[in-house]
Amino acid sequence: MNIAFIPIDNRPVCYTLPKQICAVDGNINLLLPPREFLGDLTKFADVEKIFEWLENVKCVDAIVISLDTVAYGGLISSRRCPESFDEIRQRVFKLRDILAAKHSKIYAFSSIMRISNNNVNEEEKEYWNIWGRKIFEYSYNVHKFGTFKSDIPEDILKDYLQTRKRNFEINKIYLEFQKQGLFDTLVFSKDDCAEYGLNVKEAKELEVLGGFVKTGADEIPLTLLARSIYGELKVAPIFLEPDFKDLISNYEDVSIEKSVKGQLELAGCQICEPCTADILLYVNNFREHQGEIVMKVPTATFDGEFKTPDKNYMIADVRFANGADNAFVEKFFENKIGENFYGYSAWNTSANSLGSLICAAKVKYFAKSFDKQAFQKLQTIRFLDDWAYQANVRQELQKPDSELIKQKMKPFENRIFDKLDVNYKTLYKFPWNRLFEVEVELS
Repeated sequence: MNIAFIPIDNRPVCYTLPKQICAVDGNINLLLPPREFLGDLTKFADVEKIFEWLENVKCVDAIVISLDTVAYGGLISSRRCPESFDEIRQRVFKLRDILAAKHSKIYAFSSIMRISNNNVNEEEKEYWNIWGRKIFEYSYNVHKFGTFKSDIPEDILKDYLQTRKRNFEINKIYLEFQKQGLFDTLVFSKDDCAEYGLNVKEAKELEVLGGFVKTGADEIPLTLLARSIYGELKVAPIFLEPDFKDLISNYEDVSIEKSVKGQLELAGCQICEPCTADILLYVNNFREHQGEIVMKVPTATFDGEFKTPDKNYMIADVRFANGADNAFVEKFFENKIGENFYGYSAWNTSANSLGSLICAAKVKYFAKSFDKQAFQKLQTIRFLDDWAYQANVRQELQKPDSELIKQKMKPFENRIFDKLDVNYKTLYKFPWNRLFEVEVELS
């Protein structure tokens, strides 16, 4: 099966994780544009080179495409890009012509521009470091009450609202493309949601117009990749805290139960009871509220027993955002993992963890040419990143340091390699020169 895949940007979870997942099935040929064509924290993607690459891709069964990449230069660029509506519109019509000529199944997603509730401009326009919270407050109250008096400078508010309107109008064009039959699946993503906000208002308007809106962002290309894999997987979610599955995760606006079901359905899975499941999905969910280690937000850790089942199983560890629950991993590592293990994930938001986990499980389950070593490598990277780094070593670093991280990760490497019965040489990189993400290379 040939799949063309255009990621959000060049981060490891966007660019290398899809390759690691698809390597599990030697029958899948995943085609990506060269990494240097894609955007990063400060650089926009080279859209013309991506268009040229896409035009030259021949005979693909499916195309999974992050529309923000080809419209604005990336997800972050969608909030920063200075180009006008007419310029972006011309670009997306060029994309339409390229895609229409492919005669492939097309799975696409576009973001509804987020509104972060902080004064951090790392991923926003320059003025966000002063006016970010005020803009969030304006957005929240205008949606909730219809009007709000703010002290945001007129030129800044005007620029912000024009950027929002431009992106919203582009999303409406995608809806027209869908009605014309261009997309097999089109998803509009809500990222970093609150109860009210201009992004929530836009989401409801898109739904009225017939659009499908989904909470999440970075994982959606992987969920769509799972959707493109032939076969319907029967999955039974099992919540380790069943009395608390109606609670809402950080950065999301739906309950963890709805988040799980939404990811499964979008991935083309059938939700069922454990007795009829192909795979059991264990969800290490939270009580009262989701924790976040890096933000020093505590929560009750896993304190029960966990025994690996005889049936196929996978684990979404979402008790904390941005990293694993150490207590759960310790309990899990008391078990023999087994050949019926279909994956572990605990990176970033609940939706992020779920989408990537389900994708990998579906690829493994329907693999026509299963590569056990590739699957072991994928799981090794997830434990090194999600557990060892995010939940532990990251807290001991003051800044990106490739030498210090190597020292700090060594004890975790030994445990993971022993548990998964593997042995690798490791290399750690900080591709965006910040602690938020690490790139793990194994050889």
